[in-house]
Amino acid sequence: MESRPLRYFVAVAEELNFARAAERLGISAPPLSRAIRRLEADLGVTLFERTTHTVALTSAGTVLLAEARIALDALQAAGRRAQRAADPESKLVLAVKADGDAGLLEPILDRYAREPGAVPVVIRLCGWHEQPRLLRCGEADVALIHEPFDHTGLDAETLIAEPRVVALAAAHPLSDRDHLTLADLGLHAGDLYRFMDEIRQETRDLAQLLTLVGLGRVNPLLPASVAARYPRPGVVYRPVSDAPPSVLAIAWPQQSRSTATAALIRTAATTAATAPDHQAGRTRTS
Repeated sequence: MESRPLRYFVAVAEELNFARAAERLGISAPPLSRAIRRLEADLGVTLFERTTHTVALTSAGTVLLAEARIALDALQAAGRRAQRAADPESKLVLAVKADGDAGLLEPILDRYAREPGAVPVVIRLCGWHEQPRLLRCGEADVALIHEPFDHTGLDAETLIAEPRVVALAAAHPLSDRDHLTLADLGLHAGDLYRFMDEIRQETRDLAQLLTLVGLGRVNPLLPASVAARYPRPGVVYRPVSDAPPSVLAIAWPQQSRSTATAALIRTAATTAATAPDHQAGRTRTS
């Protein structure tokens, strides 16, 4: 199967509109429609249910969409890794969300630099949960990322599990409590990740998030290391005793065979295991 019909298929599947998909691809709609019909004929399945006004994925189309994204990412990654392998100056790209390393990034880099055969590490700063895409498409070799995330095509190892705190405006009615529960915040454990994703859609980084907290607009649950590392006037942090822990992992592509990547992963695990409590988020916040 060639990559072009897969790219065409993914565009239509994501837009669910042939005209918009054609515009996105820079082609006209009739050849796009013909290409999709040829793909369906080659596979012997119907990928889309079409009516005059709607386009919807079939069950076969849903499966192909997930697999096609992986395949296209793998092709893109193969090209990028080949180009980087030809670079005489070897390096590793480590993807991390700014302020999302639990204080471990600098100790990891310092320890890794002392390893025999260590190569330069380039830091790729990214947004909330962009790391999996960067790993799959070959833009990063390894990433520090908080669970949960899409593990498709990736391996990962847990570095630390931190208690969570809630960030509140100093004037919030609950700010005078030493400890809180999810019920105090009107939450259930199963709601936590959806709740945090909704909050993150409003912000690009931790600074923006804490600004909203100080204004009384949001009350996010954060890793305890944030409370230790980012005190802020007008914001208080309170432990949430029954919240699930915040898990920081190191992730890398399953197909990676790089000895330098493996050494960086080992170094990260050792650094996390030996980090002082105040550095890895295992700290009192009351």
